[in-house]
Amino acid sequence: MTKKPNLRELKTILDERRVSAGPSVLELHSHDESFHAPALPDVVVWPYTTQEVSRLVRYAFKHKMPVTAWGAGTSLEGNPIPVKGGMVIDFTQMNRIIAVRPEDFQVDVQAGVIYKDLNKTLSRDGLLFPPDPGAAATIGGMIGNNASGIRSVRYGATKDYVMRLVVVLPGGDIIHLGNRARKSASGYNLAALITGSEGTLGIVTEATLKLVGLPVNFMAVRTTFPAIFQATQAVYSIMRSGLTPAAMEFLDANVVHVLNADRGLTLEENPTLLMEFYGFSEQGLREEMQFVEEICLENGALSIDQGIGAEERSRLWDIRHQTYESIKRHHPELSPLIMDVAVPLSRYSEMVDFSKETVRALTAYLFGHAGDGNIHVHVMDNPHDPKRWAKVEEATRLIVMKALDFEGTCTGEHGIGIGKNRFMPVEHGESYELMKRLKAWLDPDNLFNPGKFFPL
Repeated sequence: MTKKPNLRELKTILDERRVSAGPSVLELHSHDESFHAPALPDVVVWPYTTQEVSRLVRYAFKHKMPVTAWGAGTSLEGNPIPVKGGMVIDFTQMNRIIAVRPEDFQVDVQAGVIYKDLNKTLSRDGLLFPPDPGAAATIGGMIGNNASGIRSVRYGATKDYVMRLVVVLPGGDIIHLGNRARKSASGYNLAALITGSEGTLGIVTEATLKLVGLPVNFMAVRTTFPAIFQATQAVYSIMRSGLTPAAMEFLDANVVHVLNADRGLTLEENPTLLMEFYGFSEQGLREEMQFVEEICLENGALSIDQGIGAEERSRLWDIRHQTYESIKRHHPELSPLIMDVAVPLSRYSEMVDFSKETVRALTAYLFGHAGDGNIHVHVMDNPHDPKRWAKVEEATRLIVMKALDFEGTCTGEHGIGIGKNRFMPVEHGESYELMKRLKAWLDPDNLFNPGKFFPL
């Protein structure tokens, strides 16, 4: 049992309005978007500054109270669920864009900034923070999970854009990691260590992010195939050709069926690729698209729908971004389990085929970031029915183990959270023991987001 917080003392650190143990507030911060069981925190706090976060952590450290950072609650593996109760630090009030530096292609932000809001501001200067996980995630949450999303095939993941971090350690100390230089050979890359650590080693309060120029011309393409294998082979062929898609997404036929039913669309219900390409000119893009069309047709494409410009691009990507919510609405009585694995591109077709066969008897949907070997298997079922859910869990195990057999990973972008920590020893072997020692050194009382990475 953790010691209950002294609300009066916490209100001297913040103020009356930014400390709450109200039932509705605690319930709101007890679960994310995943199926994992909720766990109530003991108190929720809303800091404005790094110094306030430091003082809150010092209080928690003194009283041996677990601390969990909270962004937007959009995680899919129980990453921010406070499984040991304690204090949830909600960063929604630390949502300031501190400085945009167009000449350096950089921006300084607090951890609670929503990345979509950030990109709206950056677009005024023709700039873009590329990672795009789809949900309205915060920058702090994206750093914690090393989020990526639909543009990762061209731009990579969040870790590729983190230049400098301000981090509060488990004892409350504030440290600054990294620098503003575009490259550095100085010391250990501690900013990279914190990125993807899900708040288990330190809490990110501020970040300096690298930016790219906002593309002026883009082409969005939707193409359908008679079978999954032909769609996934087209992915490999396009990547091998030397073309550089900005995004390349795979949707199984039953995903398209749900999108049609939920959104009143009339798309062909076949395995589908959604792609995006950038270019200096419309003419150059049209020439590139002729090459893409040839490759797709060689792989048996049934239809190709393409369009240049913002309106066409928005139309096609709106389909992909609505996938998760459309599947949920299609099965309102069931809960989602989303398996997120990634494999080398050469094994992607096999991984999709294996996953499809593994979940054949379940209510399941396949989609993912095909251009970087990431696949999501979205199962809808009843976690309160032990027999049913045991089959879902076994499917998860088989799919993850197959991905590891292919020298891939148990999670491409959703993180470890609660659901994937059992696979960490298998994937990482002896280096998992090093991770444990590092965690024990930085957080000897296991107060920062306990139960994540390492089972309780």
